[in-house]
Amino acid sequence: MTSKKKHTQLIKTEAKRLGFLSCGMSKAEFLEEEAPRLEAWLNDNMHGEMRYMENHFDKRLDPTKLVEGSKSVISLLLNYFPSETQTDSETPKISKYAYGIDYHFVIKDKLKQLLQFIQEEIGEVHGRAFVDSAPVLDKAWAAKSGLGWMGKHSNLLTKQLGSFYFVAELIVDLDLEYDTPVTDHCGSCTACIDACPTEAIVRPYVVDGSKCISYFTIELKNSIPTEFKGKLDNWMFGCDVCQDVCPWNRFSKPHNEPLFDPHPDLLTMSKKDWEEITEEVFSTIFERSAIKRTKFAGLKRNIDFLQPD
Repeated sequence: MTSKKKHTQLIKTEAKRLGFLSCGMSKAEFLEEEAPRLEAWLNDNMHGEMRYMENHFDKRLDPTKLVEGSKSVISLLLNYFPSETQTDSETPKISKYAYGIDYHFVIKDKLKQLLQFIQEEIGEVHGRAFVDSAPVLDKAWAAKSGLGWMGKHSNLLTKQLGSFYFVAELIVDLDLEYDTPVTDHCGSCTACIDACPTEAIVRPYVVDGSKCISYFTIELKNSIPTEFKGKLDNWMFGCDVCQDVCPWNRFSKPHNEPLFDPHPDLLTMSKKDWEEITEEVFSTIFERSAIKRTKFAGLKRNIDFLQPD
């Protein structure tokens, strides 16, 4: 067995032990196919007020510019599909990924452990961990690493588990055995396009971020445009519609990461509870949650926007 093959197997085995769903490898190089797509998406202003998307264009497409001397991108998936969801059908909704502790903390910790393991078992390996917080095209790398294909809703999809998982990566200066991309299995299905409440999926595989409910309820710092009144499908943080209707998500299985379990009160809160939420309750329930990103005022703005005039 070559050292490349041995190192690759070693890393994949440890990733599984740490709780990752799957792990794939790809060569750290310029993303040629993604470059024109990203440029067109930015030129069409589909990033709305997410101006940070315009920064570090070269680094987004070339990991060797982000991590000096890098040779491989190790992509990883971590399941977050919950065993239970909010109980009151009238209550404002939260995207499933935000039920528990902020995934950035949970995954960063696992990635640090994985990098430490690589350094202890293989030797002097340098690298950096990324979880959705740096100029890295996570889903593109995961697809390149054979972990799934990009669905028409622009989320990564796998036949075995659908799409309810986080994508993260380690970029390292170690040569590994690389995986090959899988084929697209969306076929003629347009379930996600047809179901999107704000028609944000403007054509297959292209999402206008500036029309997405997740953008309005998380990223947008100004007022939500009035033309979207009554179109947010009762989502107060994020949106799962395109994933909920995807046929491949029939195969989603509940995660087994205790840190992703919701605060005991979260799932049972009623519509009235949310409408009357205080800053104190917000701080208690979302103590280490990704929902902290909107802050109390942002969540209140979203809840108020859902009320009929």
